[in-house]
Amino acid sequence: MTDTDAHAALQATGRQAMREVLGEGYMAKRDASTSPLNQALRHLSEEFPYASLWTRGTLTRRERSMVTIGMLVAMSQHHELRGHLVGALNNGCTPEEIAEVITHSCAYAGFPAAIAAMRTAEEVLKDVSTAG
Repeated sequence: MTDTDAHAALQATGRQAMREVLGEGYMAKRDASTSPLNQALRHLSEEFPYASLWTRGTLTRRERSMVTIGMLVAMSQHHELRGHLVGALNNGCTPEEIAEVITHSCAYAGFPAAIAAMRTAEEVLKDVSTAG
């Protein structure tokens, strides 16, 4: 297998995991906004976190979603948090569990980060409930 073949296999595995976690809508927007400038970074994000981490068996995807939410809250990465909130719902997390992860994070990430994340979660959960 060549390096190109290995990368293509990882990318395919990662894209499938990403599709399962974040949904078809996310993938459609992602694909539509992929450009020559961001393509290499996008491929790496498919190969490493999704093909190499989200497919590991030790934690369930539901557990991985909760951990990811906590980390994104701590880093105040609300743009990324939006997609992972939908992913958490796709992975079986309840709105109450999502709220609890965000609430729990206030002690470790700070109240401003948790409050801003809760606002983001409220918006996303409202959007999801009105869309479906």
